[in-house]
Amino acid sequence: MVNKFGERENFMMPLDGQNKTTRSVILFISLFLAIEGLDEIVDGVMGVAYPLIRHDLNLSYLQVGLLLTIPNTVSSVIEPIFGVLGDFGHRRLLILGGGISFAIALLLISLSHHFWSLLAALVLFYPASGAFVSLSQATLMDLEPTRHEPNMARWALAGSLGNVIGPLALAGAIALHQSWRNVFFTLAALTLCLVGLMWKSPMAIATVSTPVNLPGLSIQKSIRHIIRALKRRNVLRWLTLLQFSDLMLDVLRSFLALYFVDVVRTSDTQASFAFTIWLGFGLLGDLLLIPLLERVRGIEYLRVSAFLVLCLYPAFLAIPNITIKIVILGGLGFLNAGWYSILQGQLYTAMLGQSSTVMVLNNLGGLVGGFMPLALGWLAQQYGLQLTMWLFLAAPIILLIGLFHDRKYS
Repeated sequence: MVNKFGERENFMMPLDGQNKTTRSVILFISLFLAIEGLDEIVDGVMGVAYPLIRHDLNLSYLQVGLLLTIPNTVSSVIEPIFGVLGDFGHRRLLILGGGISFAIALLLISLSHHFWSLLAALVLFYPASGAFVSLSQATLMDLEPTRHEPNMARWALAGSLGNVIGPLALAGAIALHQSWRNVFFTLAALTLCLVGLMWKSPMAIATVSTPVNLPGLSIQKSIRHIIRALKRRNVLRWLTLLQFSDLMLDVLRSFLALYFVDVVRTSDTQASFAFTIWLGFGLLGDLLLIPLLERVRGIEYLRVSAFLVLCLYPAFLAIPNITIKIVILGGLGFLNAGWYSILQGQLYTAMLGQSSTVMVLNNLGGLVGGFMPLALGWLAQQYGLQLTMWLFLAAPIILLIGLFHDRKYS
C-alpha cells in the first residue's frame, strides 16, 4: 500500500483488500477511540487528584504550575519529531512505543514520593501521550478527509467519556480506602492491555486519498513545508484559537479542584463532585454535538457558545452559594463542548489532510501556550487563586474576536 508521499505505509501489516470488512474497520476505529478515552481517563484522575497529590507531596501552587508547564514544554520540543517520522511510514512503531512509554510513566507516577520524581514521570508521560494518542488521532483523521469536524466530535466524545470515568474511578478507589497511587497503577496495567490489542490487530490502515501530493519527501522538505504552513494566516488563526480555548478546557480542569478546595472551602469529596458535574455535562454536550454538526456549521455554534461562556463564567466566580456555583459549572461544561473538536477539525481542514504536519504545528503552538499554567500558578502563589481564576475569561474573549469574521485566509 502506497501513501500520499509515494512510500509504503507500515502502520499495520497489510491485508488483501477483499478481507477489509466493515467489522474490521469498526474495530480499527474503536481502538483509536479507546486510546483517546484512556488518555482522558488519566487526565480526569489527575485533575481531581491534584489536591491529594499536593497534600501527599507537599506541593506549592508554583510547583503545580511547573508540573503543568515543564512536561508540556519538553513534549512540544520532542513531539514534532514524531510528526515528521509519521510521514515516513513509522506510525505503527511510534504508536506502540508511545503506548509502552505511556504505561511506564503511569507506573512512575504511582511510585512518586516528591516533586522531582513526579516531574520526571510527567516529562516521560507527555511525549509518550503525543506518540500514542496524537498520532492515533492523525491516523483517524486520514480516514475521512472531508469529515474532520464530525470525526473530531466523536473523538471528543470518547475523551469526555474518559474524563467522566476518571474522577468516578478515583472516588471509588477512595471509598474503598485505596490511594490515588493504586488508580495510576491500574491505569498503567490497562494501557498495556490496550497496547497488546493494538499489537495483535490485523487491521491495516486504509489507503487515504488526500488533496495534497508531496513527492520526494525528505526531512529538509518537511521542515520547509512546516515553515510555509506557519506563514499562512488561516493556520495561525486556528492555532491561536486552540491555545487560548485551552484556558477553559485542560487548564481550567487542572485548577478546578484546587479552586473548590482552597477558595470555595469545600471538602475533597465536594470538589470531586463538582469536577464530575462539569465533566458530565461536557460529556452530554459532546454527545449532542455530533448530530448538531450535521445541521449547523461548527463556527456558528462556537460563536454562540463563547458568548454564553463569557456571560456565565463571571457569575460562577462571583456567586458564593456552592449549589448555584455547581449548577453554573455544569452549564459551562455543557457549553465548552465542541471547542477543541471544532477548532482542531478546522486546523486539519486548513492543512488539506496533512495530519502529521498538524501534530507538529500543535506542538509548536504548545511551546507558547504551554507556559500559561506556569504563569497562572505563579500568579496564584503571589495574588491568590481567586483573582487568578478571572484570567480564564481570556478564552471566550479571544474566541469571539477570532471568530467574528468568518472568512477564508490564505
